[in-house]
Formats: sequence, C-alpha cells, structure tokens
Amino acid sequence: MNQNYKLLLMSTPVGALGTGQGGGVELTVQNIAQELQKRGHQLEVVAPEGSFLTGVAVTGIAGNSQIAVQTQTRDVPIILPENSTLGNMWEYARQVQSKYDLIVNCAFDWLPFYLTPFFSTPIAHFISMGSMTQAADEIMERMAKLHPDRIGVYTKSQAETFAFAEVCEILSSAIDLALYDFCETPGDSLAWLGRIAPEKALEDAVAAANITKVPLKIYGKIQDQQYWQQIQQDFPDAPIEYMGFLNTADLQQELGQARALLMTPRWIEAFGNVAIEALACGVPVIAYRRGGPSEIVRDGKTGFLVEPDSVPGLVTAIENIDSLSRAACREQAEAEYSLAALGDRFEAWFDKILDN
Repeated sequence: MNQNYKLLLMSTPVGALGTGQGGGVELTVQNIAQELQKRGHQLEVVAPEGSFLTGVAVTGIAGNSQIAVQTQTRDVPIILPENSTLGNMWEYARQVQSKYDLIVNCAFDWLPFYLTPFFSTPIAHFISMGSMTQAADEIMERMAKLHPDRIGVYTKSQAETFAFAEVCEILSSAIDLALYDFCETPGDSLAWLGRIAPEKALEDAVAAANITKVPLKIYGKIQDQQYWQQIQQDFPDAPIEYMGFLNTADLQQELGQARALLMTPRWIEAFGNVAIEALACGVPVIAYRRGGPSEIVRDGKTGFLVEPDSVPGLVTAIENIDSLSRAACREQAEAEYSLAALGDRFEAWFDKILDN
C-alpha cells in the first residue's frame, strides 16, 4: 500500500443505514468505511437520507427507496420509482466523481453497473448477494467482461451463482471485535437474527424450537408482516419471543447469552454477517449447509452444518450444541474476521484496480 486513496462509497438504496432495511450490507458498509477511514483514506459515504454510521460522516440523499430485489421474481423488469433515491445517489456521484480516485458501489442494482462505462472515475462493485434476477445477472456479466478486476464478492459460494465467478475477488467480511463481549456461560435460549422475510425461513427455526421446547429469541426487522403473522398462527404454542431490531451494543449483550444461533435461509446467503457476530460472542452457529454460512461454520467445532431445509437436522444439532467450545468460536472470529484483515483485503483490491 503506497498511498491513501480518495474514495466515494455508495451504499444500498433500499433504506437508510441504521434502520435494518439493508440487511447485512449495512454492517459491511459501516465496517469498510470505519476501517478505511482509520487507515487514512479520504472517504465520503453516500446513502439514503436519514442514514447514520458510527464515527463516519454520511451524505444523505432524498428520494423514494428502491424495492429490495429479494422480494422480486427472477424475470422482474428494471424499475426505478419516481424521484428514485438510487437515481439521485448516482446523479450526485456523477457530479462529484472528479474529486475521487475510486467509486465503490455497494448497491445490488442494475443501474450502477449500467452507468459504469459512462463515468470517468473507475467504479468497483462489491456485490452483496448471489444471482437474483436475469436483468441484474446480464448487466453484471457485461461489466465483468469489460472490467474483470472490478468485481468483489463475499464468498466463493456466492460467486459460483454467477457466470463470471472466476473473475470475482473474494473479500469475505468482518466486524469490530472490540464491540462484542465473549460470554462463556450462556442462558437457556437459542437465537435467530435477521430480516423477517420468507427467504430467511424463520419458520424452520421456530419448528425446531417447538419440537425441542428450547426457547427461541428472534431479533431483526420485520420486513414482511403477513409472513410473521402466519408463523405465529402456525406455531401458536412455540416457545418464541420477538425481541425487535437492536443496535450493535444491545444486540451483542443479548446474543452472547444464546446457547446457539440458528441460520435457516432458503436462498444462498452471500455471507451471513450474523454468523460472525455470534462467533465473536462465543455463540456456536447452527446453519444450513448452503451459501456463505457453509464457508464460515467449522462443522463440529464452532457450530453444526445441517442438510438444507431439514428441521430434524436442526433438532439434532440443538440437542448436541453444548458439546462445542464457546472459546473456539471467539478464537475463530479473532483469527479470520477482524477489521484489520478486511482492510487489508480491500486495500489490495483497490491497488489492483488503480494500478491497471
């Protein structure tokens, strides 16, 4: 690393940072910005109006939020709402681009990829999900052929959902470990953490809790109210408690008390930041052997990997969870998912782009 860069970091347009609407990418934006700023890079984060990042200034852009792609079908057409936040964010980027060495796009949307050839400042794309729509796949593949060095992803599993997997820079993720306290002695409950929406399959975790009669505490933003109500109707006697969407300080205190974190996605998770948050607290992770979590959890050491969509598999893992070392969980988080390691990976990626 020979110099400090001037970076324009473009956030997700689906909701203000700090609201939980952006899912795991919110934590990623916070961590990238925090670490790169600490290293002396000049940084401006552009995000929807009302966004907040700890210790990092944000330029808020007004407009109507983009519809989250995970709620759409694969053949959904390209849509921008009237007075689009996404469109307004990228118009702002166009106006200020000459001030920056590199623009870093964290929005999973068609528009930034399409606009890339029309910008004079290079744009690096950090893709936060796997293949979701035909239109997005097509424009991302076109971009990957044009600038194969500018595509970053979380994991190999995520990359393999795309036709351009071989050019993807694997960047993983990280958390600020200083914010997470190790808890050696847990309470009686399990935890489930994430957006409450069908692709996250919370109902599988609830079913497992109902069978084992182990209490399950549920954390996160209710994105689909009807889906949440259906779960409550289907499992009226399940030992579950909704704890709300918590900030990091409150969440880690609660999460650390869990015997295990359950991860039950129906889709291929690009990474699963909640897994490393749990490990940092010393909490083993029980996850479906699918997508990013399958590359994080050390099966039989820091959690259990379960056959996808198998509630009986979750039940067996829950029954054996106390055999795992909580200290090993924290040790893995420290060794693999520190902000320093994340900063090194992103700096190396930026160097590669700007040296070309």
